Amino acid sequence: MKLEIESRNVAMTPRWKTEIEARMADLQEGHEDLIHGRVTLTKNRHHKKSANVAEALVVVSLPGRHTLTARKENKTFEEAIRKTFDAVAIELRKFREKRAKKEVRTAPIPLPSAPVPLHASHGDGAGEDALHRDAREIPGQQQVALEGVVPERRLALDLAPVGLEEVLSAVD
Repeated sequence: MKLEIESRNVAMTPRWKTEIEARMADLQEGHEDLIHGRVTLTKNRHHKKSANVAEALVVVSLPGRHTLTARKENKTFEEAIRKTFDAVAIELRKFREKRAKKEVRTAPIPLPSAPVPLHASHGDGAGEDALHRDAREIPGQQQVALEGVVPERRLALDLAPVGLEEVLSAVD
């Protein structure tokens, strides 16, 4: 695992660096799944009114483009480091438990689309009620019910073959 340790607005002490390396090794212990770790210690100069001027940020990268992040502020850097690594340890434990379950979540299987019978309107409103009732009875299907839908009627025409002379005489 690659580990980056940096500090901002404060000089890094060997004690902090040793504690960070030991805690990162504890996170990695027995799993070997951490790819990259970054720890940033920052002294916040703008919080003169607040006693929490020490901030620790830990970012851990895992396989599959997963990233865990924790940031804590406290009065001392030792306490901020301790609380931040405790938070990352909890997140990492939960992540590993979820991964160990090996649940594969897939999209829900769509319901087969069933044709909605369209009933012709008889003028008494019975057909329209049946149309709306059928559209409501199919769960999970979005149906469009149009009022006044009339079934298509086809006209049957008997056409006999016509010659060219008959067409020209009809035009004149």
